[in-house]
Amino acid sequence: MSATSAQPSADSAQPPPEPIQPAEDLASQAMGAPKRGLAYRIVSRLGGGIVQVLLVLVAMFWLMPTFGLFIASLRPSQESAGSGWWTATWEFITSLSASAAAFSFDNYVSILANDRIVGSLWNTVLISVPATLLVVLISAGAAYAFAWMEFPGRDWLFLIVVGLIVVPIQVGLIPDAQVFRVLGVFGTVTAAILFHVAFGLPFAVFLLRNFFIGIPRDLLEAARMDGGKEFTIFRKVVLPLGWPAIASLAIFQFLWVWNDLLVAQVFTGAESAPITVTLREQMREFGSSLDVIAPGVFLSMIVPLAVFFAFQRYFVQGVLAGSVK
Repeated sequence: MSATSAQPSADSAQPPPEPIQPAEDLASQAMGAPKRGLAYRIVSRLGGGIVQVLLVLVAMFWLMPTFGLFIASLRPSQESAGSGWWTATWEFITSLSASAAAFSFDNYVSILANDRIVGSLWNTVLISVPATLLVVLISAGAAYAFAWMEFPGRDWLFLIVVGLIVVPIQVGLIPDAQVFRVLGVFGTVTAAILFHVAFGLPFAVFLLRNFFIGIPRDLLEAARMDGGKEFTIFRKVVLPLGWPAIASLAIFQFLWVWNDLLVAQVFTGAESAPITVTLREQMREFGSSLDVIAPGVFLSMIVPLAVFFAFQRYFVQGVLAGSVK
């Protein structure tokens, strides 16, 4: 009895077995951690500051033309012809009281009193907003059909749509101009809208289809089991989930249409010309009138900048969508 009782006590005194280490840990211990030199320690400590300084310098360099344009828009034509905006800025910084009179908003008052400039800004809105809304609405419905609906020839039709992305805009100018002339809309806002919609749809469908196809199938199947129709699923499930991509597409389309010159130059007339065409004509007729061109260009920049910063959060979400699963 004593020998039998002593045996368990001896076993219980033994330490538990050590866990088996993975082969990767053993290999890393055998090789040892890589040695970090002095250069690596210096870069690791200064890397954050250097990156921030570089980003600030890049941002300043990127915003310099916009700042120069704004300063030029505040100066009379005689002052602009005599010196550059950088000279006026430096004089304003060094002697504020002496140079304050050189800057004023008189140029903007004159621009806003110009019926031709104001009308061209309104024409730009009439072209950009419908072209953006039509592209977003049509491409969203088509992208949902290509992603989640079964119909004959779906894949081949999608390949054709993708192939249309590589078609240059210049190829369609003359044929579309002839078609619009037959329809009686050439030289109007409608012609520019139709052309922008036609050439914006292929890329829009391709972008949204690739985003919609990443939506889990279980969500759509659950909605169908609850009795939801395709349009209901598209409106209540797909659109809310695809809002970041839709917002990014809307920003791209709006900026492209707003800043367009070629299409507007071809398809619009004197009464329907947007701001880009009007400013180009001002440059041709009044090449030295920087007091007219600078404020007009700066006014044309305010709207796209406001749209971008207003939807910046959705733009970033749309760009990063699908990068992390």
